[in-house]
Amino acid sequence: MSAVTRSDLPPQEVQRLTRRGLRLAQFTVVYNIAEGVLAVTFGLLAGLVSLVGFGADSGIEVAASVLVAIRLAARLRNGEADEAKERRTLKAVAVTFWVLAAYVIIEGARDLLDGSTPDNSIVGIVLLVLSVIIMPVLAAAKRRVGEQLGDRLILADAAETRICVLLSISTLLGLALFAITGQGWLDPAAGFVIAAFAIHEGREAWEGELVCDDCAEDA
Repeated sequence: MSAVTRSDLPPQEVQRLTRRGLRLAQFTVVYNIAEGVLAVTFGLLAGLVSLVGFGADSGIEVAASVLVAIRLAARLRNGEADEAKERRTLKAVAVTFWVLAAYVIIEGARDLLDGSTPDNSIVGIVLLVLSVIIMPVLAAAKRRVGEQLGDRLILADAAETRICVLLSISTLLGLALFAITGQGWLDPAAGFVIAAFAIHEGREAWEGELVCDDCAEDA
């Protein structure tokens, strides 16, 4: 496998899969803009750092998907991939993971030190439930395309969406447990889980390790 895509697929299939990857990235941008605005708005109103962090992740995922979409669109126009530019894009996507981790760690630590207690957010919980339903389907679709193409950019985009799934689950658990127990520390704790996921995936994206085992065997 090359550093960008597999070379054993017919050109027509590469084009078809690349277009599908582009459409998935475009859908991600639209969905996450709406999700991010709602999550940040209601997170700030309730003082929930994990929900604000989740919304910030949506914004970061928008940035990552825009980067990926730009490169895929360029690839379709030019008929081939610019490997140097796509490696730089992959590293830029990795940085978005670390920006998210830094934000959540700083805000979570501040809330723990201040001892602030957030409010409950029913809207936030509903938003997270929707994300838990929609994001796994989107992540799986991206990963299938990325694996078929052996494309690290699309696989990185799939990993970013998978992070959204994990964030949705951890944040939902944190908010639900807080609503039940009233323990304010559960919210920043959920945020730290988010940061751990983001740091790990960022490292893998930076090192170009977001390739499936089957694809690696095809190299």
